[in-house]
This record gives sequence, structure tokens and C-alpha cells, in this order.
Amino acid sequence: MDYVIQTPLQLSSHLRALRKARGLSQTALGEALGVGQTRVARIEGDPTAISVAQLIEVLGALGVQMVLRGAATPPDDDAQHPTKKVAGKRSAIKRRPADHDW
Repeated sequence: MDYVIQTPLQLSSHLRALRKARGLSQTALGEALGVGQTRVARIEGDPTAISVAQLIEVLGALGVQMVLRGAATPPDDDAQHPTKKVAGKRSAIKRRPADHDW
């Protein structure tokens, strides 16, 4: 089954639903990942708090894969660029530092 994810909130909901569908508690998923229950709760609550590599690990532990597929309709022009013009200046999207240790 495919899960369309366009926002961190949608990813959060899908991660939680996938875990529950597999009958896993946050503690059990944490054990599979080598982290504690509170870390799993944080990931589910704010999936932007982990790196892409860690997200792929979480998805693997849940038995799913990440697949990038072209959208049926092209996204709006602003969504295609990591920067946008603000009052005549280009401002970069804020990024969190990498979360190297779980």
C-alpha cells in the first residue's frame, strides 16, 4: 500500500499507524532500533527530529520502504526550490542540525 506524505504531520501519523498495525509498542520498536521508548515517542511526534538515514532505519524496522515517485500533477513553483524570495532577498529554508546519535 502507498502512503502519500507531503508534510511532517502526515509522516508522524503514518509512522504511528504503521507501528500499531504491526502490533508493536513504542518500547518494542525502540528495542529493534536500539533506542528507548521516549526516543520513539519523539520520532513519532516530530519526525523532523531525525536524519534521513535514521528515518530509513525506522521504516525498515516497520517493514516498509521509502519510494520516491513523481506526482501526478507538478507541484507549485515555490515547492520546487529550497529557497524562496522574501522582500527581494533569497532566504534558505531552516534546517536542523543532523541528529547523529539517536
